Amino acid sequence: MTLRRQGSHFLAIGGLQWLLDWGVTVWLSHLGMLIQPANVTGRVSGAMLGYWLNGKFTFAGEHSAMGRVQFQRFAFLWLCTTAASTVAVGAVDDVLGLEWAWLAKPLVEIALGLVGFVLSRHWIYRR
Repeated sequence: MTLRRQGSHFLAIGGLQWLLDWGVTVWLSHLGMLIQPANVTGRVSGAMLGYWLNGKFTFAGEHSAMGRVQFQRFAFLWLCTTAASTVAVGAVDDVLGLEWAWLAKPLVEIALGLVGFVLSRHWIYRR
C-alpha cells in the first residue's frame, strides 16, 4: 500500500479515534472526573478502535500482521503517548484551567499522531 493511501486511511481512522477519545475525555471531566484519568479513559477507548481499524485497513499487507507481538508494540507506544498526553493536558489544566485543557488536547494528539503513524508503519504492524 502506498504512503499516500496509508496516510489518508490513518488520518480518517485517527479522526474517528480522536472524536471518541476527546468526547469521552470531555464528557467524563464535565461530570467531575479529574482531567488526567478522564484523558486515560478517553485514550483507551480511541486506542482499541484505532488498533483494530489500522491493522485491518491502513497497514494490512503481506509484510504486516496483527498478533501478540504487534499488540505488545502497540501497547508500549500507547503507554508512552498516553503518559505524554496526560502530562501535557494536566499541565494545561493546572496553568490555564479545564476548558483550555479541552482545547489543547487536539493539538497534543495531532503531534502524537504523527509519531504514531511513523512507528505504526515501520514497527508496530510489521511481522
